[in-house]
Amino acid sequence: MNRIIRAAETDGCSSLAASEFVWQSPGCSEVHRDVRQPILKLLHESAAHTVLDLGCGNGAFTAELSKAGFQATGSDCSTTGLSLARAHYSGIPFFHHDLSDPLGENHTARYDAVIAVEVIEHLLLPRLLLSSALSALKPGGLLIVTTPFHGYWKNLALALTGSFDEHWHPLRDYGHVKFFSKNTLSALFREQGLELEFIQGVGRVPVLARSMIIAGRKPR
Repeated sequence: MNRIIRAAETDGCSSLAASEFVWQSPGCSEVHRDVRQPILKLLHESAAHTVLDLGCGNGAFTAELSKAGFQATGSDCSTTGLSLARAHYSGIPFFHHDLSDPLGENHTARYDAVIAVEVIEHLLLPRLLLSSALSALKPGGLLIVTTPFHGYWKNLALALTGSFDEHWHPLRDYGHVKFFSKNTLSALFREQGLELEFIQGVGRVPVLARSMIIAGRKPR
């Protein structure tokens, strides 16, 4: 019993207690450090200037984009995340947006690039993320998505080491509900009409990658 309680406590709010994905601290996570350089490289190669961080959480990675010279904007549906973002990164615009609603007209076709870092795996309806991103992108704009990597050898390693609970966080409200492989994530991008340009695992060795990054371009 104590083991179960400790697991729940690490997720901040126990089951049925949270009305949103709860953010409790500022700063980047380990996965942000893994994806930072590949994302910045893709954005620079794309000659992007305006970037929307869709599902920005506490705003820490939006601030990293701003430091790298991009005109960055962040959006999220978590009020706790946006409160931290506005308190710690006051020079960056943040706005509240629920992916189940359309983006406002002032954000339509406005951005050269949209990124979503470790967001899509939290969505029961992952196509909502791509719908909002495509609405926000200019024609020819770039969408970059990261999500935990799942492949045969990694899933086998998780099973053999008894690490599924630590990896999937089943007690976390608004936690992971979708588990993508490179094939399924690529198929989702193609289904939505995006021209696939890049997909790669990041963090650790490739077969045990922590996450993966995919980039696709909106048709002109």
